[in-house]
Amino acid sequence: MNAFQNDIARFEELNVQVLGVSSDSLESHQAFSDQLGLSFPLIADDGNISKLYGSGRVTTLIDQQGIVRYVHKGMPDNEKLLQEVSNLQSY
Repeated sequence: MNAFQNDIARFEELNVQVLGVSSDSLESHQAFSDQLGLSFPLIADDGNISKLYGSGRVTTLIDQQGIVRYVHKGMPDNEKLLQEVSNLQSY
């Protein structure tokens, strides 16, 4: 999450909304966000989001229509992710 926070301005320049999603509680998310100084929302998933987009630690790019455009298992390098965003926006 720190990597996303470190590059948040670059994501915002590309009109990308960064969200963190996990099954942890709201209280846990708040403590985690406060500890890391995150400026993007963390969502407590009751299982519906992980079922919809696939479970596990993944990074997913979803367009404004809700269509999954890119999936990476694990945490990709932000340079790779920003390049994927640029590629998608050029279509």
